[in-house]
Amino acid sequence: MGLLAWLSRPKQAQCTQTERARLDEMIDRTIAINPRLQLVQRHTERLRNALAVSLGYIDDLIGALPPSHEANSAAWSTDPLIRAFFATPDDLAKIFSRSEELRSYFTQNAALTHAYATLGMAMYERHVLGVALEGEMVRHDVPQTKLCFSDHRIIICGPTEADLRDEIARRLVDQLALEGLARLAGERRDLIAKGRELLEARVALLERQGVGIRSVLGEVPDADADQLVRLKVQIEDNARTLAALRVPTEAIELEFDRVCDVYSHPGDHLYVERRSVRLDLMNVVRHDDTDASRAIEFHVARIPGDPPRTRAFALVRYPLAELLPGGLHIDAAMRAL
Repeated sequence: MGLLAWLSRPKQAQCTQTERARLDEMIDRTIAINPRLQLVQRHTERLRNALAVSLGYIDDLIGALPPSHEANSAAWSTDPLIRAFFATPDDLAKIFSRSEELRSYFTQNAALTHAYATLGMAMYERHVLGVALEGEMVRHDVPQTKLCFSDHRIIICGPTEADLRDEIARRLVDQLALEGLARLAGERRDLIAKGRELLEARVALLERQGVGIRSVLGEVPDADADQLVRLKVQIEDNARTLAALRVPTEAIELEFDRVCDVYSHPGDHLYVERRSVRLDLMNVVRHDDTDASRAIEFHVARIPGDPPRTRAFALVRYPLAELLPGGLHIDAAMRAL
């Protein structure tokens, strides 16, 4: 339900038991990212009010995403979007099979025949010289723009599309909490040096873990199981050090206000844009409506950073039957060459 619809309801009906439980879950996720927020008086009530604004915005954002696309060898021949993303059907199978998260998800959910997932990709344009037909004449060395997709990643999976969308909403709330933490770490004049260093370190650790929109878009550094365990230990140590740090009440209130301000203005921090483009079979951008080209639509989102980056993404449904045996290890070995 969108924010305007939520606000227009009678006050006594504005928070059902289900909605309240959802808000409480998001509060718990916020506290997990910045544990010191629970030191603020009435933190649950105040966070709930701000989070209601964010969830209304996020629900509208996710509701605008198109239905998931079948991602299989047959779809490569019939769906222009899937064909644009992958050079060949074999590439599609190899890329999905190398996802440790997808393979683990199928292992843990043995009864599933399909998994819904977010497919994140780097996207860039190449300016090339190609061949074009003008009337009955063939012209060579015609400037053309080719749309390229690379670094395909599959991180988030779900048993149904509704479950996948719910998980994306959770990750976007995490992103807003991380944004609040990052803003706070940047306000040097208001924080003691030690506290600022710890906050900056926490932001960096959480980003390395892939918290927030990075997991949706697949912008997560490769890490083995031991590295992930060490990272988790570092994040827990950082939380304990922050908790032990003596900080004036005003500073804690400042932290809380910054997070609530971000939650109250989610549109200033979440950037998701719909892209529509017409491509031929070679992914060359076409501006004419011909049988040799097809219109596709996908979304791009911004990842904060210096400089910020953008990645394309789409919701997909992948079959267990097309998962290659041992594909993860084969692909990892190939990348190491």
